[in-house]
Amino acid sequence: MVCGFLFLTIPGMDKNNLQERQETEVLEGFLPDFCNSHNVFLVILMAELLALILSLAPGVDVAQFWTRLALISLFIQWISLSAVLLLCYARRWINQHSTWIIATIAYGIILFITLLFSLLSIELTNILQLKTRPGWEWPFVIRNLIIAAVVTAVALRYFYVQLLWKRNTETEALSRIQALQARIRPHFLFNSMNTIASLTRSQPEQAEQAVEDLADLFRVSLAEKNMLSLNEEVEVTQRYLNIEKHRLGDRLQVDWQIDPEADMTEVIPALTIQPLVENALYHGIEPLTEGGVVTIKLENLPHTIRITIANPLGKISNQRQHKGNRMALNNIRQRLQLAYALEEPLKVEATEDNYTVTFDIPR
Repeated sequence: MVCGFLFLTIPGMDKNNLQERQETEVLEGFLPDFCNSHNVFLVILMAELLALILSLAPGVDVAQFWTRLALISLFIQWISLSAVLLLCYARRWINQHSTWIIATIAYGIILFITLLFSLLSIELTNILQLKTRPGWEWPFVIRNLIIAAVVTAVALRYFYVQLLWKRNTETEALSRIQALQARIRPHFLFNSMNTIASLTRSQPEQAEQAVEDLADLFRVSLAEKNMLSLNEEVEVTQRYLNIEKHRLGDRLQVDWQIDPEADMTEVIPALTIQPLVENALYHGIEPLTEGGVVTIKLENLPHTIRITIANPLGKISNQRQHKGNRMALNNIRQRLQLAYALEEPLKVEATEDNYTVTFDIPR
C-alpha cells in the first residue's frame, strides 16, 4: 500500500528551444513536476493500477476482492495525492539542493506520509470498532514502510537515469546543431566577401558600406548563440540583403510581410531565414536578367509562427535550382528537426515560375 505516483514517468521534452530547456533543467531537478495537471492525472491512474495489483492477493473471492480494492484504493489515493501536494508546494525549495539531497528529501516525505496514513488507518479502525485480527497494527505499518522504501528507491533511481538520458540526448542534439551551424557560417562569409570584392574597384563607396553592413551582421550572427530571436534573425537577413542590393541593384526587390501580431521575441535556430533568402537570390533572382521579387512572410497562427520565403524562377533558374547545392536546405531541415522534434519541418513547393519554402516555429 504505497504511493502510486512512484511509477510516474518524467514528462517528455516540450516544444521550446534547446537552450531554454537546458537553462531550466537545473531549476527543475530530476523529479517530475507534480504541479502539472497532466502529471497529477498520471498519479491518480498509477495509484489505481497499484491498488489493483495489491488487491489481487491469493485466496480472495469476488466479493472480498471489490471490498479490498475499494479500501486499498482509498488508502493509496490519499497517500499519493498528499505526497503530490507536498512535493508541489515545496518544489522550489527542494530543487535548490543537490541531487542527493533532493532524493533524500523525497524519500523521507514518502516514508513519512506512508507512516502517517498507516497510523491514521489504525486509529480509524479502532474508532469504528471494525473487526480485525489481534496484533495486526505494527505488522501492517512495517509492511507498508518496507514496500514504500523499496518502491521509492527504485522509482528515484529511475527518475535519475531518465534525467541523465535526457541531458545526454540534449547535449548530443546541441552538438549536432553547432556543427551544422558552423558549416553555414563560412559559406555565408565566403559569399558576402565575394560580393564586396566585386564592388571594390567599380563602386568603392558601396563596397565600404557593404563592409560596414557585414561587420554589423557578423556582430550578431557570429555571437556564441545557437538560437536567435525572430527580431535578430530578421536583422541578420536585412543586413545580408543590403550587401546583395549593392551588387544586384534594382534587379533585387524584397517584399517583407511581417504580421504585426507575430511575437518577434520567439527564438529560432540561428541563421535559419538568411540561408533560405540567400538560396532565393542565387537560384531565383541572379539568373534572371530582369530580376524579381523575393517575398519573406512571417504569419502569426494560433500555435505557430509560419515563415515563408518565395522567389521567381525562369528556365535557367529551374536548371540551376535542380543542379544547385542543396546544403542550406538539408542543413536547416536537420537543425529544425533537432530543435523542435519535427518529422518534416520544411515544406518546399516548386512550379515553373515560383519556388517557395515554408516552415513553422512552434510556440
